[in-house]
Amino acid sequence: MMRMWALPILLVLCGSAAATGLVRKERPGEAVALLAAFLLLAAANSPLIFPKSIGALEAQRRSADDGRPVVFWRPGCAYCLRLRIRLGRSARRMHWVDIWRDPAGAAAVRAANDGNETVPTVVVAGRPHVNPDPAWVREQLRRSA
Repeated sequence: MMRMWALPILLVLCGSAAATGLVRKERPGEAVALLAAFLLLAAANSPLIFPKSIGALEAQRRSADDGRPVVFWRPGCAYCLRLRIRLGRSARRMHWVDIWRDPAGAAAVRAANDGNETVPTVVVAGRPHVNPDPAWVREQLRRSA
């Protein structure tokens, strides 16, 4: 659990330290701007921006029932964030598995990627696709609806 919050916490701490230094140098405007930037980075890298994760086995079962894709991701992954943001509201219709929280999910990603935990890995109809184009994923979602 702590592992997924490590990067956002580190960003907040670093931003706070840098902002404190600027306040001490009597540059409060710059301190506020810097702290805001670090807070935005922390929020973007937190697990809060992603839909609620479920276990890999449950996601695979649900995908078999409804035909929707399964996305294996991890906090702090820029490519996962890019996919999530570009999918917009439609991302909530997919089944998301955080590989840092689910060992079975991490194992599924390693099996699909020659032993590497490369994310995002999107599984559509039982076939894994590593870091697919968000437009392609959106099209797969439309087909499954």
